[in-house]
Amino acid sequence: MAAAEILKVGSNAAASSRQGSGLKEIMSGGVVAGVVALLSNGFQVLSGGLSLWFHVGRGMTQFPIGYSTALVGAGYLIGIASGLAMLVGILIAWAGFVPFYTITSALPDGMTMQKFAGAVYQDRVRLIGAGAMGVAAVWTLITLARPVIDGVKESIASVRMPSEEQARHRMDIDMSIKSIGVVFALTVAGLLAIFYAFVSPEGLPLLQNLTFVLVGVGVAVLMGFFVAAACAYMAGLVGTSSSPISGIGILGIIVASLVMYALCTSFGIFDLPGGEKFATATAIFTTSIIMAIACISNDNMQDLKTGYLVGATPWRQQVALLLGCVVGALVIAPVLNLLYEAYGFPGALPRPDMDPGQALAAPQAALMTTIAQGIFSSQLAWEYIYLGMGLGVLLIIADLVLKRRTRNLCLPPLAVGMGIYLPPSVQTPLVIGAILGYFLNKKLEADKGEEGRRNGLRRGTLFASGLIVGESLVGVALAGIIVISVTSGGSDSPLALVGKDFADTAEMLGLAVFLVTLAIFGKTVLGNKNN
Repeated sequence: MAAAEILKVGSNAAASSRQGSGLKEIMSGGVVAGVVALLSNGFQVLSGGLSLWFHVGRGMTQFPIGYSTALVGAGYLIGIASGLAMLVGILIAWAGFVPFYTITSALPDGMTMQKFAGAVYQDRVRLIGAGAMGVAAVWTLITLARPVIDGVKESIASVRMPSEEQARHRMDIDMSIKSIGVVFALTVAGLLAIFYAFVSPEGLPLLQNLTFVLVGVGVAVLMGFFVAAACAYMAGLVGTSSSPISGIGILGIIVASLVMYALCTSFGIFDLPGGEKFATATAIFTTSIIMAIACISNDNMQDLKTGYLVGATPWRQQVALLLGCVVGALVIAPVLNLLYEAYGFPGALPRPDMDPGQALAAPQAALMTTIAQGIFSSQLAWEYIYLGMGLGVLLIIADLVLKRRTRNLCLPPLAVGMGIYLPPSVQTPLVIGAILGYFLNKKLEADKGEEGRRNGLRRGTLFASGLIVGESLVGVALAGIIVISVTSGGSDSPLALVGKDFADTAEMLGLAVFLVTLAIFGKTVLGNKNN
């Protein structure tokens, strides 16, 4: 919706049919978010969030607030249902599991309670969230089965549709089923070749190599269909910024590791030197294909929905998206390699003289590696995943009951699972944006009626879009400056005006600016008395 409104801004039709083109709202949101991002991520005079830690009996938990203006804008767009579902997930994690485990578990020697609570969340609670998301994702796929089947039937039927009839339904024309089949065949052939190039240097017998290739690609393609449906659904529900990519990655690495564990056991790979490393690497390589499918499905769903809102022709969009995949593959690898050469990753520094403190944390990659190694060493904490799966079933039942017995209430289980899994500093601004939008829309409807509510909703959508665009553009520019600085032997904070001793003041200043931003957002949505 945000992207569609931006595309409509400035067009004669939009300007003549609505009050103003909307350029003012987009530009003002972009300027506000850009300035805040520069002050926080660049000059570092503002903090990116506030985290308050509380003792709960002998345990501990935290109450975090993220200051991201872009996520506030995204929260405004996702709506109150998804926002409250994520809030429920946060409360389950940080008012339930984290205090419980910190109270009932012994504090490790030499570890503070605060760090222990963080470790509990990372090592236990996130696995619970992953299990809940897994069950919710399966349920999502089941609920989407009918539309997926209907879509396939329509695609097949379009092959036999006369060209004259197709011309009368421009917005209903997708790529032909034959073209989709050709693209799919080429993609699978490419995956087979790449996978073979990955496993063949190990010097295994040809039959074993081919088995790993066929099974690995088969798992990636079959699970890719599953994750594409789940991730695309969540992208449509809460946007790509909050789609559970990392959670899907955890599910993918679990499935891939279990399959590779069975293959490696049957072939005696674990008895060979480096056998466990080979199994881990192969599972991660399979998961990388699944992750690529998940990420692309996010963006494609958003693009196609945007095109639908502005009246685009689907098959033209789909051709452009295929070209985008090719261009992205050519661009992303050099960029990631540049970041690797500039920063490195923990345990994988490109040069021995590099400072490990400047390495990119890559927590999701580290978590997936840990899970794979845990499966191959039979040390993965399955009990937390099982607990999450049980919780996911309860969330599905609660959502069904709410939908059946109430008019407007629901509890999207996948969004709740995301609330448990994702870092709370990312989710709190989403929740704040969703709640802010709900009360602003209620006030508009009460004061100015349905027409006033629609006008305010459009102003809010455009301003929220500006917040997302402004923070994103400044973030990209700052990343480029940092890479240039680090590769030149400089600091990873080249624009910083203050030191670490300014952190407490930056938190309070960041909170003040965040509240001012919310006030500006509210004033923009409510408008003046005449609109």
